[in-house]
Amino acid sequence: MNIEVKGLFCIVLPFDYFRFCNHRTYTMPSNTRISSIDIMRGLTLVLMLFVNDLNMHTAPSWLGHMRADFDGMGLADWVFPGFLFIVGMAIPFAFYNRLAKGESLSKISIHIISRTLSLLIIGVLMLNSGRVDPALTGMGENLWALLMYISVFLVWNDYPEKLNKYLKNGLRITGIAALLFLVAKFRSGQPVNNGWLITGWWGILGLIGWGYLVSAFTYLLCRDSIIKTTAVIVFFLVLNMLSCWNLLGFLDPVKPAFGIIIEGNTPLIVLTGLLGGIIIRKRHTLDIRKTIVIFIGLGLLCLASGFILRNWFIISKIKATPSWGMICTGISYLLFILIYWIADFRNNRRWATIVKPAGQYSLTTYLAPDILYYIIWMTGVPVLFYKASSSALVVVAGSVAWALLMVGLTALLVRLNIKLKI
Repeated sequence: MNIEVKGLFCIVLPFDYFRFCNHRTYTMPSNTRISSIDIMRGLTLVLMLFVNDLNMHTAPSWLGHMRADFDGMGLADWVFPGFLFIVGMAIPFAFYNRLAKGESLSKISIHIISRTLSLLIIGVLMLNSGRVDPALTGMGENLWALLMYISVFLVWNDYPEKLNKYLKNGLRITGIAALLFLVAKFRSGQPVNNGWLITGWWGILGLIGWGYLVSAFTYLLCRDSIIKTTAVIVFFLVLNMLSCWNLLGFLDPVKPAFGIIIEGNTPLIVLTGLLGGIIIRKRHTLDIRKTIVIFIGLGLLCLASGFILRNWFIISKIKATPSWGMICTGISYLLFILIYWIADFRNNRRWATIVKPAGQYSLTTYLAPDILYYIIWMTGVPVLFYKASSSALVVVAGSVAWALLMVGLTALLVRLNIKLKI
């Protein structure tokens, strides 16, 4: 067993693990796709679509987000960090394969920066789509947003190789030109930032971009070192704590650009997933039982850390407190290892077929429903009738149906060669 894994195991679970050494070792080639990563990614996406669609005036409060000053969390407060966690888990596999193929560090770095910029751009556009002033922009909010999403698909669609290259380039150029036009036309009619685009909190995709940037470069620097990766996690945990204590004021000049990194919380969550991914990727040297126990230990350790930190920080997603981040990470470790045991160790994956498209084409699954939303709002067709119901059961059932239908929409779009790739 790798000595770093042994050291972590002793720290997390201080008992004699050598009694497990005679158990059967679970082996799998390191380039094999880990089904549990796709499954958990798909589950978090479906939950994200579900909670985003809920009418929280009627739905049970525990399904939604808690207010900023409330010490606690609902289902929706775990969903996004659950996705961030799985973003981190996928990094070791993706970059190990790139390095194994002999890709240079400069080429991989360009890929990381390009991917990050794409997520930041789309995230900022989404963030500003609700700020359109129709009178100043010259078009309604729904039309601006609809055209923006269509343009995003034109630019970042993964076109089939057999498609004529002039047509592909033409579609991408059309999308870029449309985005530039929409950005130039945009006006919010608000005094802040002269009524133009703002970065704000960067939007959901922007947060993913910053977390991915930090974690991807961490992997390039630390590779499969569990000790080094753990040190980086501790650094961002401390950074998150200092930020919540308002002790990082000297960094205010760079916060408009790098505030998400400085606050520490988003990178912290992605990095914890990165650590899990490293452990899973190296599992060919581990007994599956040890891997399960390590993940359970990490999950319990993170949960305990979160509740200890609660003595100084409330559990709050809106405030991005370290207590909230660690509790969400603990839940993610425990949920993932359960899925891993079912799907990858016991080879039972049929139950997860329904979320497979969301797991494999997550960006398409996340963005495509917004196009439908804006078409529905523009046309006034009462597709979302269940939202107006006074029955919580109807509201919840309607949003469940919507989320599953959107996964089906993704499967259909993929068959039509419409799938985003960044």
